[in-house]
Amino acid sequence: MTFLCYHDMEKRIILGGGCFWCIEAVFQRLKGVQSATSGYIDGHVQHPTYREVCTGTTGHNEVVAIQYDSSLISLDQLLEVFWSVHDPTTLNRQGADKGTQYRSGIYFDSEEDQGIIQQSIIDVAAKLWDNPIVTEVKPASTFYPAEQYHHNYYNRNDYAGYCQIVINPKLAKLRTGFSNLIKKEYSEGERKF
Repeated sequence: MTFLCYHDMEKRIILGGGCFWCIEAVFQRLKGVQSATSGYIDGHVQHPTYREVCTGTTGHNEVVAIQYDSSLISLDQLLEVFWSVHDPTTLNRQGADKGTQYRSGIYFDSEEDQGIIQQSIIDVAAKLWDNPIVTEVKPASTFYPAEQYHHNYYNRNDYAGYCQIVINPKLAKLRTGFSNLIKKEYSEGERKF
């Protein structure tokens, strides 16, 4: 008989779907997600700054590294939410955010995850969206956490215009389509800081 230790269920997936504030706000609300950390991946500059990444010249993507307990939420479930809260058919753009740093991307740690991702593109994403999926799928390279002021951004600034106009509709979509996956402390009408 094989016994799994808790750490065997701890997994990581890195997702890029436009501004990392949006992706962070959505995924930190999901049961089983232990952390959602905004940062940068897939570029050619070590320890990039937000200002450098915003130029579009470093090659980095704005992403969120998601640590999760696979006994509480599956990669399939995380990906279903991902496909639902951003547009994976627009190249280097999400809404008004334009540039390679806003590209749709999934960065994985294992071949098993790669297979799950590829199947999710076929089974979920392609059925949700009419246009071809342009999400890049790659092994994770070095992840650089963003500057501290980017972390937990929505929870600290939910009154800001960008949060009201861009992030709130994504959270409404999450509540409507995935209410069974939301942590109790993030249920509608409650705030967590």
